[in-house]
Amino acid sequence: MKKILVLHTGGTIAMSADQTGNILPNEHNPLLDATGEFSGKLQLITEEIFNLPSPHMIPERMLELGNRILKAEKEGIDGVVVTHGTDTLEETAYFLDLTLPTHIPIVVTGAMRSSNEIGSDGLYNFRNAVWTAYADAARDKGVLVAMNDEVHTARFVTKTHTTNVSTFRTPTFGPIGLISKQHVHFYQELINQEICHIDHLANHVYLLKAYAGMSSELFDALDLPTTNGLVIEALGAGNLPPQTLPGIQRLLDRNIPIVLVSRCFNGVAEDVYDYEGGGVELKKMGIIFCRGLNGQKARIKLLVALSAGKKGAELKAYVNNAVS
Repeated sequence: MKKILVLHTGGTIAMSADQTGNILPNEHNPLLDATGEFSGKLQLITEEIFNLPSPHMIPERMLELGNRILKAEKEGIDGVVVTHGTDTLEETAYFLDLTLPTHIPIVVTGAMRSSNEIGSDGLYNFRNAVWTAYADAARDKGVLVAMNDEVHTARFVTKTHTTNVSTFRTPTFGPIGLISKQHVHFYQELINQEICHIDHLANHVYLLKAYAGMSSELFDALDLPTTNGLVIEALGAGNLPPQTLPGIQRLLDRNIPIVLVSRCFNGVAEDVYDYEGGGVELKKMGIIFCRGLNGQKARIKLLVALSAGKKGAELKAYVNNAVS
């Protein structure tokens, strides 16, 4: 009989609404009792490793979660389910995807409605995540996110709506699989990527979003001895207002790696436009283009790369392509 480890970390899936409609953490996670359906089919082992609202999640907790999963695989666990708040779910899932050299299924899930709200989706998503972690076909697919009858890759999934239960989507590429009853059907394969198992974390890695009329002011504010890296969500295909260039150059002159993605919902950042502030000039300056990731994912990837000690050409090669 397969053993599936469930690691609860908190979030809406573990919360309930009070009489005024405000949503807050429970002292007792309602999912701890949700084991009946699996009786006789698999062994469900549950641990409440954290009980945190999603915005309280930090990389140090992600690293702790990853170490627990590595230990679980050595102990003979056949699959892992992580329940998580949705605001930062994609970042935790991608961190695990980048750092865990595991073969067992690792499935992250959450909920948009708390346990006592009408139409609560927590128990349903939890059930589907367990069956995904149970599936033989889920092995060697990296970290997965199971939400709303769909299976997505941690690499490309993102939260697209503030409250809708179908908020988790994969722009450009779509879900990797679908869940029907207790069965998971996969329709795509993800290209393998380099795994960086790390035992410590770099810090002071920042994320800025470009906007019309942006100047060097914010970049100059980050020109500090402690700054280790920066990700920019650029305009369009990968362009910036020309007024930003002096501040960016000063950061590059101090050998601070700068990674560029697009702020657009679909597509990838490319060096297409050859004008002041265009992608062609930015690439020549030494900015690293990261293709296929959004800003928060690119920041996680840069953080992992710096934590693994990558520099120069090795860092660029690792961050540059989201599928390698």
